[in-house]
Amino acid sequence: MQQNPLFNNSYFQQLPGFYTALSPTPLRGARLLYHSDDLAHELALPTELFGAAHTDIWCGERLLPGMQPLAQVYSGHQFGVWAGQLGDGRGILLGEQQLADGRQFDWHLKGAGLTPYSRMGDGRAVLRSVVREFLASEALHYLGIDTTRALTIITSDEPVWREQLETGAMLLRVAQSHVRFGHFEHFYYRREPEKVRQLADYVIDRHWPMLEHNTQGYGLWLTAVVERTARTIAQWQAVGFAHGVMNTDNMSILGTTIDYGPFGFLDAYQPDFICNHTDHQGRYAFDNQPAVAWWNLHRLAQALSGLMPVDVLERALARYEPALMQAYGEQMRAKLGFSQQDNQDNDLLTGLLGLMKTEGSDYTQVFRLLSESETADFRSPLRDEMKDLAGFDRWYAAYRARLLREGIDDGQRRAAMLAKNPKFILRNYLAQQAIDGAQQNDVTFLARLHQALRAPFTDNPALDELAAPPPEWGRHLTISCSS
Repeated sequence: MQQNPLFNNSYFQQLPGFYTALSPTPLRGARLLYHSDDLAHELALPTELFGAAHTDIWCGERLLPGMQPLAQVYSGHQFGVWAGQLGDGRGILLGEQQLADGRQFDWHLKGAGLTPYSRMGDGRAVLRSVVREFLASEALHYLGIDTTRALTIITSDEPVWREQLETGAMLLRVAQSHVRFGHFEHFYYRREPEKVRQLADYVIDRHWPMLEHNTQGYGLWLTAVVERTARTIAQWQAVGFAHGVMNTDNMSILGTTIDYGPFGFLDAYQPDFICNHTDHQGRYAFDNQPAVAWWNLHRLAQALSGLMPVDVLERALARYEPALMQAYGEQMRAKLGFSQQDNQDNDLLTGLLGLMKTEGSDYTQVFRLLSESETADFRSPLRDEMKDLAGFDRWYAAYRARLLREGIDDGQRRAAMLAKNPKFILRNYLAQQAIDGAQQNDVTFLARLHQALRAPFTDNPALDELAAPPPEWGRHLTISCSS
């Protein structure tokens, strides 16, 4: 029989002064609406924990042995402006689960009530934002992108005011770490360099133990952070994902995708796509994400400047562009069906994206249809979706010649491309339908969508409608930060 999970909280024990010890505030009429079976299995959690008798665990009313709840303090730059102290305004770090294989995972409860860092907020989350984060983190995970995970969705009878009355909710989020760039900025701007060093040593000890006794440890660590961040950004760009709020307090020190708010996947290919309707300047537009991550890494390097010489910081930061371009190149060559690098690849990619932009083509469907091309007889189902047939034919002739030079048969290439180009992504209009059902305590659509997102590369005729581009009503949905 499975045992209840084991917890400790090294952040609580090793970093006094970095948090406020605080227990969650349960919601009125809280009940478990949905959970991830796959994640529960990975965390070796007993099935009975998800029964009605144990709802008190998921809403923070009952702590499991070893949990030591706390709210972290951090600061950050928001929309490029120093915002000062921020912190866990609605989240509580419950503890770290210890798995039998040695891995450790934070359990973090969002929507857990007021903390000293709530500022003008109420410490709560609303059901629509919880459903969206649950689905988005599952979508990115199964697309192979490093992300926090969501274990449970709690709904309630407690109303929460945003622009209107909404349903109060909680999300149990799981991650290897919740340390952000903003944690280091907080103590740097408070002129507490020893705390910056203490936090860096803590992160290195837990996640880069091989660097602990290396004389170049801090520089190698920052280089690893830069490269991880670059790889995640490249993966976002490749799948058409826009985060929406890339503030430094929303940047994970592990390069993990964290803090889903007004995110969005591209429908029609629009490189300057803005998914956050409060981002009036387009700072966090889709095509700006690589530059914003670069800017954020400079803010992190500034916060770490007391730990290493300037030339070491500069060498670490200099790894960003080559790491980004290498990762993005690998991603996009795979999407195009190329197993080798060729000088013509960038021109082919640019040409295809140009056609997609002009025609307003669906980003995900273009690459999926391209995967079905038959180079042997010059046929591609993608052609049927194009208006500029002459332009597509010119591009496709060059593309076909490039594929033929590789000498890979269509069947092998097709399988490789279908394993890289998803059929299912989390489109905003689908998330909205899941939210609408959840508001009525009906998770039927949420569960079907979750099923599709868990196998994004697999053809499943029973779920075909979930691969469709948005209908007219779903093309102009606006998403804000008011979660």
